[in-house]
Amino acid sequence: MNQEYRYHLIRVSQFWIRTAMSWFVALLIFFPIAWMLLTSFKSEIEAFSTPPSIFFKPTLENYILVDERSDYFKFALNSVIVSFGSTLLGMLLAVLAAYSMAFFETKRTQATLLWMLSTKMLPPVGVLVPIYLLFRDFGLLDTRTGLVILYTLMNMPIMVWMVYTYFKEVPTEILEAARLDGAYAVKEIIYILLPICKGGLAATVLLSLILSWNEAFWSLNLTTAKAAPLTALIASYSSPEGLFWAKLSAVSTLACAPILVFGWISQKQLVRGLSFGAVK
Repeated sequence: MNQEYRYHLIRVSQFWIRTAMSWFVALLIFFPIAWMLLTSFKSEIEAFSTPPSIFFKPTLENYILVDERSDYFKFALNSVIVSFGSTLLGMLLAVLAAYSMAFFETKRTQATLLWMLSTKMLPPVGVLVPIYLLFRDFGLLDTRTGLVILYTLMNMPIMVWMVYTYFKEVPTEILEAARLDGAYAVKEIIYILLPICKGGLAATVLLSLILSWNEAFWSLNLTTAKAAPLTALIASYSSPEGLFWAKLSAVSTLACAPILVFGWISQKQLVRGLSFGAVK
């Protein structure tokens, strides 16, 4: 009985230690977001105060000034169109490419996948000039179309890799049975692969949306006013006069809020997709 009690006590202790560590890591990750949110309700003097003030009188002055100075909804609309447009186009291409590589594999398939992934190792600034000149010559500067094309190409390697991994988990016998019933490639994708891999595809979509929404380098260098997304709006609050921390926190909160809410709602699909095929 003593041994059973000690074993139970050890299990309970391990449970509480893991729970405490999980909460600690979660709070550590969430702290910058919480601090940004708190700072957005401070005055500029309180935002700069040392040591930082935790107790203060909240104010909506920063949000009012952001609304008066900038057309938030125009920037938000650009972010939505560019992020969702690039994700939809990227998913269409990624599904077709992954289907071909997963079920019609050749001796060069793995080399092709590695080559695609290696393009993500190239620093964006290294190709800024040629891409800028191409956009200028094709009239894509400061356009949503240009950003959609660029973000699609930028996220394609990761999307193809993820979809390819999920497709490889599908038993080939299922597709062979479908082919015996007369199914062709499009029907295999629509009626078999997409329903089976919907969790993994949802995770891929969410990751692509986050990457596109948060992309700042290209939006700052290829847009000015018409197609500028929220990342460009945030950068506009950095001026030669200095950084206005309270206003910068307010506009950053407004920029982060939509994707944070979307991620929170979609967390179940994200976890299911990332764990797809992990347990047989």
